[in-house]
Amino acid sequence: MRLDDDLLREAKRHAAEKGMTLTALLDQALREILANRARTPEPDRIELPSFKGQGLQPGVSLDDAESLLDLMDGDDDPV
Repeated sequence: MRLDDDLLREAKRHAAEKGMTLTALLDQALREILANRARTPEPDRIELPSFKGQGLQPGVSLDDAESLLDLMDGDDDPV
């Protein structure tokens, strides 16, 4: 395992201030993180609205914003 040098220095300093070993500090930190993860509820599922339309349009890439804007503006020639 390799820790960032600045992070390791800060952790050692914090452990010394608390009168702990670095190992004890890391154990405590990991326990707190894992305990919080267990208490964190799953986010509520969000229902997104859907709209009727003509479905996917040939020649329009969802990665091409210009083509999408042309389609929404009613231009007949998708790029």
